[in-house]
Amino acid sequence: MSEAPRHVVITGASAGLGQALALAYAGPEAVLGLVGRNAERLAVTAELCRQRGAIVLLGRFDVATEASALAEWLRAFDQAHPIDLLIANAGVASTLVDDRDWEDLARSRSVLDTNLYGTLHTVMPVVPWMRARKHGQIAMISSLAAFRGMAISPAYCASKSALRAWGDSVRPLLAKDDVGLSLIYPGFVKTAMSDVFPGDKPQLWSPERAATLIQRKLQAGADEIMFPRLLAEGIRWLNMLPPRLADWILERLSLAPAKSL
Repeated sequence: MSEAPRHVVITGASAGLGQALALAYAGPEAVLGLVGRNAERLAVTAELCRQRGAIVLLGRFDVATEASALAEWLRAFDQAHPIDLLIANAGVASTLVDDRDWEDLARSRSVLDTNLYGTLHTVMPVVPWMRARKHGQIAMISSLAAFRGMAISPAYCASKSALRAWGDSVRPLLAKDDVGLSLIYPGFVKTAMSDVFPGDKPQLWSPERAATLIQRKLQAGADEIMFPRLLAEGIRWLNMLPPRLADWILERLSLAPAKSL
């Protein structure tokens, strides 16, 4: 994007990386649409952004289960403030506590519904409006886990991998109408989600550090944003190994379920 975005919508904005991104884009010229499930935490984020001079509009939705209401809210926001940048950040995780644990269908579906379909519920309504204007940028938060499945979080890895495949597929289609699509692949970022992660968290970043990098890279029009660099390179290297060797390494790094007692 040649100019800094003024009208920005961020889902999962009530805490963690979403809150850090909201604060990064808050300023006197900004109109922010912040979406989240927790009204109290969302209100805190909104007040912090208003203190920086931003106009803030709130949408309290579950992106997984309230698709119609979310689409209506997005339409109203876009009609009043044509969206320059949409950041689909809302996500959840499920991890296996030990090697006897198992993600059944209901548990897997819950993760996929939020991370994959919740993202599509956010992005799909906005795409036609951006294409018609031939302007706009969409950013989807995936994960470095998209590049290599880990036994400690199967559904999470699957959901983030699906986002990667879908985003890579539609990027050239959107580009024909001057709409950008960026895929963001964070490693470990210190959030409530990472706090309950049972494995090691190498090269843990703060949400503020992650948000600063994402904002800078999005402004430069990056198609992919991967961090931290060393961990990203390690994931790429891991994929060149035989699968059983890669599995063994991930287990030694506490990225596989612990053995049950």
